[in-house]
Amino acid sequence: MNRENKRKQYEKGYLKTHACNDIFTCKVCGREVIPAGAGSDHRNHCPNCLSSLHLDVEPGDRSSDCGGIMEPVAVWVRKGGEWAIIHRCRRCGEFSSNRVAADDNPMKLMSIAMKPLCEPPFPIERVEEMVRLMGGDGSY
Repeated sequence: MNRENKRKQYEKGYLKTHACNDIFTCKVCGREVIPAGAGSDHRNHCPNCLSSLHLDVEPGDRSSDCGGIMEPVAVWVRKGGEWAIIHRCRRCGEFSSNRVAADDNPMKLMSIAMKPLCEPPFPIERVEEMVRLMGGDGSY
């Protein structure tokens, strides 16, 4: 089902208040995605690669004309401890946040969360020097 047909099928805002039970094939990894394992009524990304499509301007409205791949670039923790994925559109650069689903790939989530620590914006060798400058002895 293409995006044009979805617009005809659902009224504006319909998916904000109604469960979406559509099965879809991930455009990135090719896996079939079934909403049943998400733990919510709104499956909007692949549980394997965590990628999505840029379909919405507001959650559930299906009014975006972009249609680009939304790649997972970061995770953050919402108030109350719930994790969410930050997606960035490869086509237009727009960012969005999506709740982590119950069946999301935990290794992929952890690799996204650890990326800033694995690739710091400074040489790792400078950590000892920075600790000394902050008043520490610099030893580990």
